[in-house]
Amino acid sequence: MYLIFILMKRLSYISIFMLICCGLSVYGSESCNHHSPLSGGVVSKHGFLSVKGTSLVNQHGEAILLRGVSFGWHNWWPRFYTKETVTWLKNDWKCDVVRAAIGVDPQGAYIANPQRALDCLYAVVDAAIENDMYVIIDWHAHHIRLEEAKAFFRLVAEKYKDYPHIIYEIFNEPERTTWDLVKAYSVEVIDVIRSIDKKNIILVGVPHWSQDVDIAADDPITGFDNLMYVLHFYAASHKQQLRNKANRALQKGLPLFVSECAGMEATGNGPLDLQSWQTWVQWMEEHKISWVTWSLSDKLETCSMIQDPSSPISGWKDGDLKEWGRIVRDELKKVR
Repeated sequence: MYLIFILMKRLSYISIFMLICCGLSVYGSESCNHHSPLSGGVVSKHGFLSVKGTSLVNQHGEAILLRGVSFGWHNWWPRFYTKETVTWLKNDWKCDVVRAAIGVDPQGAYIANPQRALDCLYAVVDAAIENDMYVIIDWHAHHIRLEEAKAFFRLVAEKYKDYPHIIYEIFNEPERTTWDLVKAYSVEVIDVIRSIDKKNIILVGVPHWSQDVDIAADDPITGFDNLMYVLHFYAASHKQQLRNKANRALQKGLPLFVSECAGMEATGNGPLDLQSWQTWVQWMEEHKISWVTWSLSDKLETCSMIQDPSSPISGWKDGDLKEWGRIVRDELKKVR
């Protein structure tokens, strides 16, 4: 009888131990699946974002603006698509948001190698979630690829629909096309996302490299909530004329988000126009328009922020950064 009692007692301990282990296993699985986001960051503070009038607002209905950096095309600069890089951008550069520029058409991009593209995307998105930051999932295309875009956003929306960190950018820069065609494309892609993710922000690109926001304002997309329209500028090429177009769009009630901008010419090269850049920064800050700078890459061009391929993927010193990289870092670190 005593032996039976001891055996039962030991079995009880084993059962308790097994329950604890199962609980830890489940918790660990949850943590892995949900990326164990850190608290105290921008997403913990602002939560799910939405659009009110022309403003991006937080979970409390307060107008906010996000500031951050765009990665370069994933197919050419995948080495930066890492947790280490995202973490450095948050902690040292004080980014609120990062943008994963998933190239679509060029050699080695999404159409040619979708799994590689998704691996790069997931690395950045998961790292942003862990760092309590917002992240833009950017379909970095210049031409309409409707069926491929729908499949891509169906996949990523299913994966990330429950996270307030996510912002979808469904068309980076439509080139020589019309708003009618871009609008029709956008409606179909938005419909796919909204069938899965009901509330995260969706950014809509507009024709002519995302500059014709005034034309979109005359015929905006209806029937969906939490849409914003993309405005891109390069300060040495685009000046008051483009701000006039943006001002007209705002006056007509079109909410804007600058998901790509920089201080040099529209080619991404040429000299920096720092006076024009500061005029743009002041305009965005005054209108509470979120902005993301281009780009985290090491190409031999003015807009690539990293000096060269020998530079590290994080922990950059001044010598690792081009002039544009230092300017962006210093602007992001300003106390506002």
